[in-house]
Amino acid sequence: MVTNSLSLSSVYAAIIGNPTYLLKDGNQQQYVLRKKPPGALLSKTAHAIEREYRIINALGQHTDVPVPKVYALCEDDSVIGTPFYVMEFLKGRIFEDVRMLSLSYEDRKKCWFSALETLAKLHQVDFKAIGLESYGRNSGFYERQMKSLHRVSSAQASVVDKETGEKVQELPRLDEMFAWFKKNQPKDKATIVHGDFKIDNVVFHPTECRVIGILDWELSTIGHPLSDLANLLQPFYIPAGPEGGFKDSKEPLPIPSAQELMPVYCQHSNQPFPIPQWMFAVAFSHFRVSWRTSSKMDLD
Repeated sequence: MVTNSLSLSSVYAAIIGNPTYLLKDGNQQQYVLRKKPPGALLSKTAHAIEREYRIINALGQHTDVPVPKVYALCEDDSVIGTPFYVMEFLKGRIFEDVRMLSLSYEDRKKCWFSALETLAKLHQVDFKAIGLESYGRNSGFYERQMKSLHRVSSAQASVVDKETGEKVQELPRLDEMFAWFKKNQPKDKATIVHGDFKIDNVVFHPTECRVIGILDWELSTIGHPLSDLANLLQPFYIPAGPEGGFKDSKEPLPIPSAQELMPVYCQHSNQPFPIPQWMFAVAFSHFRVSWRTSSKMDLD
């Protein structure tokens, strides 16, 4: 018999985005609650709990993309202070270290392959057919991103440093960089994009080397699929060192290389390999992450 009482027992995950909690009912059944942060938000689209619920619900009901089951969305602030939704607690493994050192090399390879196959499956979804046509703009993803980044970077350059009393100034060679981006961007394409697809945002089966759920949909939209792939493969383009990158490493890679992983994605997403304009996607991904690190404003 399930009782009516619920306990908010602990924080489920340490994240910068939407606060996430573990719920337990009277029979110790576990659920996950995600809510908007308290206080005023700078952007109307930031921390959009309602959007998270919408996309997870659509994918769960109409596709075989692995997502947690969502149970309820509450938009009434009077209940716990901000809107929230409740979803299934997935019992599985989350690897914070992309090297997955607790596994054998063969199992690491299988897990990484599963992540690439899962991402390709997501990008193959007909978002219009599952009710997500209005979830984001259907074209011009990279063009919009570049305009937003350039506009905000210029605005930030005029900010006065409190310590020196001088303007921050624009990043060196910013216009040159955006000119390169504009010249080398890939052909426009529109799919569902997760927005922060990486190894520690997927849940693997407790014992099998396969993805059973994708988490943290806060940045999801309709956009270019290469943005997700470049985000996932970022470690391969970060110089080897304490930051965890693999680029120019003199040691054998603990996981398959990017050149081994990309064909898996291409095979399951029906696109050619090598991927045209791939280095644009890599470069833009790094620039976007560095920008997000210094700014909390929304891009889309």
